[in-house]
Amino acid sequence: MGRIDWNVRLIGIKGARGVGKTTLLLQHIKKNHKTDESVLYVSLDDIWFADNRLVDLADDFVKRGGKHLFLDEVHKYPDWSREIKNIYDDFPETQVVFTGSSLLEILNARADLSRRAVTYKLQGLSFREYLNFVNHTDFPIYGLNEILERHAEISGDIANQVKPLQFFAKYLKEGYYPFFYEDLSSYHSRIQEVINHIIDAELPLLRGVDVTFSRKIKQLLLIISETAPFIPNIKKISEKTGIGRNTLISYMQYLQEADLITHLYKSARGISRMQKPDKIFLENSNIAYAVNPFTPDPGSLRETFFLNQLKHQHQLSYPESGDFLIDDAFLVEVGGKNKPSKQLSEWPKDKAFVAADDIEYGYANKIPLWLFGFLY
Repeated sequence: MGRIDWNVRLIGIKGARGVGKTTLLLQHIKKNHKTDESVLYVSLDDIWFADNRLVDLADDFVKRGGKHLFLDEVHKYPDWSREIKNIYDDFPETQVVFTGSSLLEILNARADLSRRAVTYKLQGLSFREYLNFVNHTDFPIYGLNEILERHAEISGDIANQVKPLQFFAKYLKEGYYPFFYEDLSSYHSRIQEVINHIIDAELPLLRGVDVTFSRKIKQLLLIISETAPFIPNIKKISEKTGIGRNTLISYMQYLQEADLITHLYKSARGISRMQKPDKIFLENSNIAYAVNPFTPDPGSLRETFFLNQLKHQHQLSYPESGDFLIDDAFLVEVGGKNKPSKQLSEWPKDKAFVAADDIEYGYANKIPLWLFGFLY
């Protein structure tokens, strides 16, 4: 909420289902507008819109003194981009804030909003946010360079207030989506509902995927989850699922855009939409517990966490040695507390690091894995 410039006249907030977009809007309204009658919140999946148009609602709202229009779930409304553009152009005194699926394409929408809208991406909770949420603490964000250079000092400051290892395993299993706080017993069932909604409803609506392929896409997700990080053999997966090669690569791209999986390439530059990824991860570690009936592999969970926490602000690629290359500058090997650093030996010591699980404090080039959860 603090990062958004609420003075901008057209704001878009994208994010996966369940990360808290609706709550964010409502909290902002409650905190800044209270009972102000010039403010209106409306969800565009309301049945009212079956017989009514958004532009007509906006016209009536403005005539009655409306100034701030908050539109939730815009992807559920046909031709949403054109009507929002019309509202923006026709009512210059009105602010519009809208939310939508991660699959929302502001740039490629029929009415190009890219020159008008400032767009933000809402992720699930970082480990830092999770700790603040459950412990009522106020830990700040640390930049990557701060963590690499001052990790011993920073981890010590944090460990003086909470025991991070007491919470880290819980976060990996059930801490990424804020709704864990409502009912932990149904948490993974709700993640399954999120996945089903994305595949059964959002992909057909926003990417034109034939609904008859939904079962095969879920099968593809399960295949990835069983061996993530997954090195894809397109030919074998195509034979196993019955999906053609080009269609299969398109579906994997859609799953990444929907925040269900993440692709990793040997080069982070010049990637085309039809390029086969070199490695595939689940988007976050909580999905692994929701889709796979077996206990996920610890090594897979660690790498999934690391990639998830860094990918929003940094370029990551798949190096020849080590696990991740960050911004073409830093090499990182991810593992347990006794992970050796042999694969990093050819790199300068100030450019190569081990992100180690099960340690509270780091030393030299060995950094606690959990500390990378303080980047946002």
